[in-house]
Amino acid sequence: MNNVIVGILIMLLSSINYAFADEGLIPREVLFGNPDKSLVRLSPDGKYITYLAPSNGVLNVWLAPIDDVKSAKHITDDKERGIRNYFWSLNNKHILFMQDYKGDENFRLYSYDLTSQKIKLLSPEKGVRVRVYATSIKHPDEIIIGLNERRPDYFDCYRLNLVSGKSEKIFTNDEFVGFGFDNDLNLRFAQKTTEDGGSVYYRMVDGEFQQYINISLEDADNTFIIGFKQNNDVFYMLDSRNRNTAALTEVNWQTGKSTVLAEDDKADIDVMTSHPTKDIIQAVTINYLKPEHKVLDKEIASDISFLEQVEDGVLTIASRSLDDNTWIVAYYNDSNPVKYYKYNRIKRQTSFLFVNNSQLTKYQLMPMKPLVIKARDGLNLVSYLTLPPEAKDKKPLPMILVVHGGPWARDEWGLNSQHQWLANRGYAVLSVNYRGSTGFGKEFLNAGNGQWGKKMHEDLLDAVNWAVNEKIADPKQVVIFGGSYGGYAALAGLTLTPDVFAAGVNIVGISNLLTFIKSVPEYWKPVLDNMRKRIGDWNSEEGKKKLAEVSPINHVHKITKPLLIAHGKHDPRVNEDESEQIVNSMRKKGIPVLYAYYEDEGHGFARPVNRLSFYAVAEQFLAEILGGRAEPIKNALQGSSIILNGKDDLNESTAKEMIKQAIK
Repeated sequence: MNNVIVGILIMLLSSINYAFADEGLIPREVLFGNPDKSLVRLSPDGKYITYLAPSNGVLNVWLAPIDDVKSAKHITDDKERGIRNYFWSLNNKHILFMQDYKGDENFRLYSYDLTSQKIKLLSPEKGVRVRVYATSIKHPDEIIIGLNERRPDYFDCYRLNLVSGKSEKIFTNDEFVGFGFDNDLNLRFAQKTTEDGGSVYYRMVDGEFQQYINISLEDADNTFIIGFKQNNDVFYMLDSRNRNTAALTEVNWQTGKSTVLAEDDKADIDVMTSHPTKDIIQAVTINYLKPEHKVLDKEIASDISFLEQVEDGVLTIASRSLDDNTWIVAYYNDSNPVKYYKYNRIKRQTSFLFVNNSQLTKYQLMPMKPLVIKARDGLNLVSYLTLPPEAKDKKPLPMILVVHGGPWARDEWGLNSQHQWLANRGYAVLSVNYRGSTGFGKEFLNAGNGQWGKKMHEDLLDAVNWAVNEKIADPKQVVIFGGSYGGYAALAGLTLTPDVFAAGVNIVGISNLLTFIKSVPEYWKPVLDNMRKRIGDWNSEEGKKKLAEVSPINHVHKITKPLLIAHGKHDPRVNEDESEQIVNSMRKKGIPVLYAYYEDEGHGFARPVNRLSFYAVAEQFLAEILGGRAEPIKNALQGSSIILNGKDDLNESTAKEMIKQAIK
């Protein structure tokens, strides 16, 4: 009788624990759905506030008087992919935003007129990408844009009148990759990539371009012109020449004299904020393990000091009115949603506005720990670790190695949806800034040259070994997960080092470096000499051989662990063939694979329903392999364009069966 009672109690306690665990699940929709509000901006005159927020489930631009934020109304009505970027014209009359077609990244420029409340298309409808080069308070009705309409690989420059909608070509371009304009909207600089992967700046003198600044490959990604001060006689640069990390400098136009304004021996300098009319950089950010600010202009020193006491977290200045009396500031950290405030400089007062995702306040979010892992050759790898709530009671844990894309980008400290999702499901989560990542100086960046699948991959392996040695990760339960270059890393993990990882998740990743290069967008071609030095020489036979050796497509037969692949049809950066060819090769060899294909996406998942469908499938995939917790798929596939292993008529049971078949 006592044994029966004990058994019943055990069953009850197990049920209670399971229910508690389910209650603690953060819904995928909270983590990967639309935010409440994001990209908050002030109108130049400080009278209005704008932000992105969902309307019928799709991100649109919302507008409200600054003193009556609750009265906001959406002024755009996109119904598909949502708007992800917008800005105010300096005449206070127009809000400009960009949109592409199903992820093809041929962005079109639109203008919303506050007076007529109408939207006007300002660039060609199809097949042309627009770039915004310059705005100026001296010419508030005009902006400078670039269009690759005449030829797809180079952008001609146009002066666009926002009131009339008419544009005038001011420069026909057949050689330059970028341009710099002064505060009078005059063309002053043009930039060209050299055959050795470096860069040259030309400056306009008496109507002609003259060679001005030569930058070697070593410095090419850390040295560039930012823009002019108000009077156009001094310009700012980030400059790593004659040093390792990029310093902020100002350069005299006439004499060429350069003065260092800020530098750090571990991290590249980044601009935090500039004066809205004087174009003076007033504060910078130094981001090694965590962001830190350095004030350069005493005019705002007391403001920054005051604002840093208002809230915990890293202060950011989202927007400033032209009279500089009103600011929108935000605070972010690793385990809370972003908090936005209005700041009145005259009264030295702040007023809370809103958070970017109010639903997150209902759940336990886990801290992200910044740390440095030593690579086998002694290189410092800045990394970030997030542990699940149960980590104190259970070690080692199944672990997900989340690899950032780029590869010329970086992971950084803060609230990370993927980290919170995976930690909440019971996994340790580790992200590593492998060599070739940006932000840590040119030596670290250049250490990744020619190292795809080699030392860059070894850095990831060294991080896994560190986690295993620290009793954080179970060596038999480590999954590699990433997008773009991170997707390539996942494929490399399962092909080049097939015994290390328990599974891989590849989102829009590269499987064949040689076919990848042949399919890049036309407007990438002017910078291919730089990419060739970074990735490897695809023009020589020896170079092709080396790239083939580290291309996962040539090692498909080594795949023995479960693999989930996802791709969008309209991806311009990594062609869908990069996924198609490895999926087809695996199937021909009888190797199971789970392939999620989206006909209305590009380089990632812009539509929330597609994003949620992918993470629902990925979550079940990981749970089947690692045994972590999982929110049921339920209706997460409905409304999505997902085609899973060729089937588009999906429900929870069919998807789960496909997942099980793929991991056999």
